[in-house]
Amino acid sequence: MRGLWAPLIPLLLVAGWFGFVLWPRTLVLSPVARTPVCRLSTGRATVTLPGALLVAEVARFDDELFAYFMFNHLRGEPALRQTEVLLAYETAGPRAEYPVFLHLENDLLTALPFVLRLRADRLVSDIAWRFVEQETLDIKRQQSRVFDAAYSLPIRRKLEGMTASELTAYMRRFVRFKSATDLRVRKQLEPVPPALSRQDAHRLASDIITVARFFALPLDFFLGIGAMENNYMNVKGDLGHAVWKKRAEKGDVILRRRRGRVLVLNESSGVWQITRETLRYAHRLYMRDRRDYSVLPEHLRPPRELDLDEVPPEALTTYAGVLFRDLLDRFDGDVVKAVGAYNGGPGNPDLQYAAGVEAIASHARKAMEHAAALHGRSVAEIRFITSPRR
Repeated sequence: MRGLWAPLIPLLLVAGWFGFVLWPRTLVLSPVARTPVCRLSTGRATVTLPGALLVAEVARFDDELFAYFMFNHLRGEPALRQTEVLLAYETAGPRAEYPVFLHLENDLLTALPFVLRLRADRLVSDIAWRFVEQETLDIKRQQSRVFDAAYSLPIRRKLEGMTASELTAYMRRFVRFKSATDLRVRKQLEPVPPALSRQDAHRLASDIITVARFFALPLDFFLGIGAMENNYMNVKGDLGHAVWKKRAEKGDVILRRRRGRVLVLNESSGVWQITRETLRYAHRLYMRDRRDYSVLPEHLRPPRELDLDEVPPEALTTYAGVLFRDLLDRFDGDVVKAVGAYNGGPGNPDLQYAAGVEAIASHARKAMEHAAALHGRSVAEIRFITSPRR
């Protein structure tokens, strides 16, 4: 019997071994991290991650149109013209968020100093860099293309055909964007003006629209003047500026007297940078004006008695409106000359200033009219925005 089983024992052992090896079982895999590769070529060291792409998130917003304004601003900055800037879309709870990414060179020794220089120059504030797959980058590129296409749709309605509430919705984003990108805010130049909050931007946008309609002003150029003067921020300007005049008036800050003349302080104030002497003139225009100011909201009605040191910021918007209307009438509706005279005076319109205002007016008009083509629909609601083009 023993002799009969002896030849089968080796076969049984081999079969048992194969059964142990080949029997189905749960397979546990541990992810293997990619390893950076260091190279030294022609005297230059690089650190790359093969098979991955390097991106950095440099901003994140919760307002789509504002995000698009900031995205456009960033990719127009000279320091970023050779860098791919991408606007993406993500769902975070009940609200959408809009991160802005830079696609960086896949070399840590080059990319990290680059983004740190951007932060030092205050072009960006927060940086979160990561390596991503090609598919992820393709999705972000597709999302950016969709945003660009959506905000370049054919214009169907002009500003003049929009309701006040529609205009306010678009304009409040524009004025907040302009204040947020002001060089003084970005560089923290003393004295640092406070950038507009959402509430401030909403109130100012509504006031600009109301005053423009009250005085029958070209809204885009009126908006351009506010941007050109102070990017809509309520701070003093022309500090220390003074003018000579024949005699002192009530409220003047007299700096010097000479030969029967007085040197008085003539600084400018507020969003519209109206000087003290121009404010006197604007107040006289207001007092002579026959328009029914009672139709304006109370906060936009200038006081009957002018106190140069206590002018409500909201009333300055009305003063700017009556000044601009007066200049338009003087120049028979020539907007360019009227805008130039707002800065240089009726006798010497500053046409370079007017060209700057016209450029801002054109940009604001196009941006808001393109946004209106979406009929209030968010680009992020378009279903294919999160899918890469195949």
